[in-house]
Amino acid sequence: MITGDCYRITWITPKLIRLEYHPEGHFTDCATQLVVNRQMPEASYMLKREDGCIVTESEDLILRYDEQPFSSQGLSVSLKKTGVTWHYSREYGNCGENLKGTARTLDMANGTIPLDTGIFGKKGYAILDDSHSPVYENGEFSIRKNRGLDLYFFGYGTDYAAGLRDFQLLCGATPMIPRYALGNWWSRYYRYTQEGYLEVMDRFKEENIPLSVSVIDMDWHLTEVDPKYGTGWTGYTWDTQLFPDYRQFLKDLHARGLHTTLNLHPADGIRGFEVMYEQAARHLHMDPAEEKQIRHDLANPDYREVYFEDVLHPYEREGVDFWWIDWQQGTGDEEMQVDPLILLNHYHYKDMENRGVRPMIFSRYAGPGSHRYPIGFSGDTHATWESLDFQPYFTSTASNIGYGWWSHDIGGHMLGDKNNERLIRWIQYGVFSPIMRLHSSSSPFFNKEPWNLEEPYRSVMGSFLRLRHQLIPYIYTMLEKASREGMPLIRPMYYLCPEDARSYEVKNEYGFGDSLLVGAITRPADEHLKMASVSMLLPEGRYVDLFTGTVYTGGRKVRLYRPMESIPVLLKEGSILPLAAEQRENAAENPEAMILHVVPGKDGEFTLYEDDGISMDYTQGIACRTKYEMQMEKDGTLRLAIHPAEGHTEVIPAARSYQVVLHGVEAGEGFAVERIVGDRLEGETVECREKGSGAWETAGAAGTTDLTCRLDRSKNEIMITLPSGTVTTRQTLQITGLTPAGNHKEEKGFAVLERAWIETTVKEEIYRHVKEDGEGFLSWLSQADVDETLKDALREFYLDA
Repeated sequence: MITGDCYRITWITPKLIRLEYHPEGHFTDCATQLVVNRQMPEASYMLKREDGCIVTESEDLILRYDEQPFSSQGLSVSLKKTGVTWHYSREYGNCGENLKGTARTLDMANGTIPLDTGIFGKKGYAILDDSHSPVYENGEFSIRKNRGLDLYFFGYGTDYAAGLRDFQLLCGATPMIPRYALGNWWSRYYRYTQEGYLEVMDRFKEENIPLSVSVIDMDWHLTEVDPKYGTGWTGYTWDTQLFPDYRQFLKDLHARGLHTTLNLHPADGIRGFEVMYEQAARHLHMDPAEEKQIRHDLANPDYREVYFEDVLHPYEREGVDFWWIDWQQGTGDEEMQVDPLILLNHYHYKDMENRGVRPMIFSRYAGPGSHRYPIGFSGDTHATWESLDFQPYFTSTASNIGYGWWSHDIGGHMLGDKNNERLIRWIQYGVFSPIMRLHSSSSPFFNKEPWNLEEPYRSVMGSFLRLRHQLIPYIYTMLEKASREGMPLIRPMYYLCPEDARSYEVKNEYGFGDSLLVGAITRPADEHLKMASVSMLLPEGRYVDLFTGTVYTGGRKVRLYRPMESIPVLLKEGSILPLAAEQRENAAENPEAMILHVVPGKDGEFTLYEDDGISMDYTQGIACRTKYEMQMEKDGTLRLAIHPAEGHTEVIPAARSYQVVLHGVEAGEGFAVERIVGDRLEGETVECREKGSGAWETAGAAGTTDLTCRLDRSKNEIMITLPSGTVTTRQTLQITGLTPAGNHKEEKGFAVLERAWIETTVKEEIYRHVKEDGEGFLSWLSQADVDETLKDALREFYLDA
């Protein structure tokens, strides 16, 4: 640490510096809302004096300072790699072309809103200002009494992974949320009855759509109260006219495999009509007969004890799993008051943690450091294309402040208009977002129940909601990685290809964990093409679409077109994507049947992480890992190994079956599949038989085998089904005769033309050239008198080379 009478400079890492200035030398050594780790070892640095200034440098940065009050002339930091220099300025949020972080709420948003500062900038640096955040000592938050400047210089250039890792070391890890939170949530601001809500849950089951979280908005509690108490916005007493036996109601939800959260608006405190008022008043040495309002003040330890022990804990013992903290009253009434949202988030979280419950809250973002208290409730947006279009960008930039678990009102909350196409596009985005939560206002015209949609919207909605539960093993593994390494599930494209300037332009594309690129479609379909599109940057490599099998060669920016039934979800060559087999029950447990989606061509691996999903045992290392490994030999042989599960295998099923789906390949001459269990050859060579319509099936040489294989030429897929085996035994598939597949341009071109609402003679002419011209089709197309959007859609199938 470099110190003077009025300043301190601390090298936290070679790329991260703390800069403090106070005219009387008052500095903060305790934790703050932002920073919780003051024990990080200081990085090595050099120090010298030069021209009346101190000059200190690490392997990555050079700092010059004149030991006076911070000024643009007297304080600067340079990045050695690029030579870019920051000169002190109070415009912290705009310096370095900041890539932004997130915002407190999207309440009332209809499209874009301003975003707060993140820890990265296009120029390679960013400033995070911690001068005004409250300090945290002995379990209590308080406003800083001697405010000076307390800044953090992040100079990570394009090393985003290192920046996030060090941010988490300094500011705390993103905790593991319960596994069930990753499934589908049903929520609606609606005056449900006990019977009516259960009927909705049962109807989802009839639709074969799994749920994992049931949300009951504010009408669970009394909302029509005597005006002498104020409004019914705040409440803690069940409305027994709607829920005559709420204890049984909670049991019934749990019996259906659902976890439950209740909405809280705590601003008005505890008032005289509440069932627990008398007990709470006595604990606070108040006369219950006076019915004096108990003011909401979590800064008061006595009130905190009453709030949790007398009000919330009894309901948790009866079946409430976590709380939706719907604070809407701003950052505090008094200048020296800590933001009540900070207190709500922190003390709710710590209350669960201190009782050995895996913590999770559902609340708004309270500023940097909020990543320690997932999950984020983004608020009440308008149901418009503008709102949908902003959410993928909003969610991905939140990663720049480590905030990786936003939950949006999928489909929009209010206003707007009825548009089923937009609802489906929002649901598709929601499935590939951190939390999949359907929610809306109480309007009788705002219905998102799938059975209220006509076909084909109803079927598409159901298929994507079922897919969300299949994704849980993959997302949960990424959750653990985020907690361990700081890399969020949602990754802006500049994390993946930072040196490509185009990666900063594609706001609706993002990495979804390690294996997937997702393009969120957020605008309506073209009137004539009957498909919608999204601009995507494909980094170098070969990619296959998970839904369509379309093959792409990367290193280019493209516009991809999709009908309503899908969005672009791409796997890169060498990727392994582990999913659960399709689930139709309300469950999020570790599955007995898995599907491995694999793109052969390069070596690759994926290690699946599993624990019990609900307790704090994972903090003691009680977890299990299963490694999937793909090796490509020079002769084209693919070896796919399912390694024995390692660790505490008691947290997963004893036996597990697998289906392996190979994407972007064809079965060529000599195609064969062998299964090896341990060191013993278990399977046999299988031969392909044409089944018709581009599909194939296989059987063993003797006609039957436990190892089955099916080929789908239209999607360039080979599906291999393995019998169930113990999870502690290695299984290896050895596959020969694979060849890389290209796009079936005639078939895909026909599908685009058949769907389009254009003149039939135009379709026929284009289709003739597709069939006859081969690779020369693009040359003809470029000169053809054809709508440019249609041209663009047809070019897509020629991007495989």
